[in-house]
Amino acid sequence: MKKVVLFLYQWLIAMPIIIVITIFTSIFTILLFPFKNSWLVHKEQMLWSRLIVWLFGTSTQVEGTENIQTSQSYVFVCNHSSYFDCWIVYGWLPVIFKWIMKAELRKVPFVGSACKAAGHIFIDRSHPKAASQSLIEAKSRLKNGVSLVIFPEGTRSRDGQVAEFKRGAFQIAFDLELPVVPISISGAHSLMPRGASLVNFGKPIKMKIGKPVDLTQYQAEDPSDNRAVVAVRRQAMEDIRQMVIEGIDSKL
Repeated sequence: MKKVVLFLYQWLIAMPIIIVITIFTSIFTILLFPFKNSWLVHKEQMLWSRLIVWLFGTSTQVEGTENIQTSQSYVFVCNHSSYFDCWIVYGWLPVIFKWIMKAELRKVPFVGSACKAAGHIFIDRSHPKAASQSLIEAKSRLKNGVSLVIFPEGTRSRDGQVAEFKRGAFQIAFDLELPVVPISISGAHSLMPRGASLVNFGKPIKMKIGKPVDLTQYQAEDPSDNRAVVAVRRQAMEDIRQMVIEGIDSKL
């Protein structure tokens, strides 16, 4: 009986509300596109995300905000196993940032236009040349405290385990000499795993913001040796991946 009630609530109450607030938030973001890097736009996007999380009765815990400064640009890398990962980051990461997101999202009504107006970067992984151009575009936007958030696994994990990281985010961080910040999200997979149609109402979720990693410590002895450079950068990726894994609360 409880599952029936929650199913009806999700699809007859929560989802219509989410659609409405998403449309209004999208319109607001589009109208304010000249101020896309302002706290005004960021705050309304935070409110949108928090309302969605609240509609599903989810309690949220955030740790590590003291590790970052709003005046510094970062590359944030997060584990990804649920749609709720996006909302927890949008709702509680206290910096202005841009996403790198799949090109397919550009076609979503209202959302695609709003993301473009907000300055997020769409990447088409099926076309290497277009993907490279997207990364160049991303680099141009990371200044004056504007950061980048990316899910380096590339897609949502099916089993909740952290998959291998792709190199895109780290290429940007290395090229711009930006610190990389690991973010560990716990509980999102049990809240709504990939492929699920019903949210597990009331499940807690936690975001832990790690300490920034200075990539200057990952330098090849001979910068002209491409093999050595690739090996060092792969080591950086794996080290930070392990930091993300260590920050996940296995109890959630």
